[in-house]
Amino acid sequence: MTKKNKWCFIINPTAGAGRVGKLWANIEAALLEAEINFEVLYSEQKMHATELAKNAVENGSRHIVAVGGDGTAHEIVNGIFLQNVCPTKNITFCLLPIGTGNDWVKTHRLPEKFQEWLTVFKNGKTVFQDVGFIIFQKNKKAEKRYFINVAGLSYDGYVAKKSEGIKATFFNSLFYLEMMTRCLFNFKIPKSTVLFDGQNKQGEFFTINIGICRYSGGGMQLVPHALPNDGLLALTLAGKINPFVVLLVSPLFYLGKIGWHPKVNFFQTKKIKIEPLDDEPIWVEADGEFLGEAPVEVGILPGSLKIIVP
Repeated sequence: MTKKNKWCFIINPTAGAGRVGKLWANIEAALLEAEINFEVLYSEQKMHATELAKNAVENGSRHIVAVGGDGTAHEIVNGIFLQNVCPTKNITFCLLPIGTGNDWVKTHRLPEKFQEWLTVFKNGKTVFQDVGFIIFQKNKKAEKRYFINVAGLSYDGYVAKKSEGIKATFFNSLFYLEMMTRCLFNFKIPKSTVLFDGQNKQGEFFTINIGICRYSGGGMQLVPHALPNDGLLALTLAGKINPFVVLLVSPLFYLGKIGWHPKVNFFQTKKIKIEPLDDEPIWVEADGEFLGEAPVEVGILPGSLKIIVP
């Protein structure tokens, strides 16, 4: 069997508070028993999985599995899209979800239990989903990152920044709720302008969410109108909301009912620009990973990632 037909498993041993490293020996044995032809690469530091995925594709791999959480998937997809030797549509991607955050798989209904996942992996079908890209500022320089789930600015970016370096030791939904509560009363809502489809929305936005898929933050639905294959970015703008009200309505985040609040508005578009209107920074995250700050430009690459689904 050629390298193009062999699966490349890229593992983040520290994902899921170290669960991946602990479980991998049993997973590897099960893959061998199932007669999966594969090789294994280990990520050793932040963004190393991006380099491993890029090199793997450049060396002939066309089937890649991310072993970890949403952050590992984010890094590996960026490696797939940074290489220039093969169209991304010719590369099959799958996530074995053992991370702290497993939000992306919720949209696609990929099982989190390994044996159920293995059945889907062997017998599932391939479909194409959209991929977003975001150009942001880091150390006063423009950088570009791809994302497959949800990008968040303002409060979501602030929480991601504050979460950097904190080791989660429990499920992501609880971790995110704890961080959300911890940060809520210290957050200063920045003023910004959001430009899309000829519209110019200005004001104090508590949070700005841009979705390819619909779940983030451990199961929250901040972009409940997102569809992974419609060629559109789902945009949610939440205006100035009192912190106590945020706590009060937080159950609505998980029910996809945040549109109930009069200061929350939904849109769909293909391009978005977000610029600050005061000196308060607008922090940016994508797929749960802190990136940098605004100004940002966001766009979409329709149907550019081939994935396995049930």
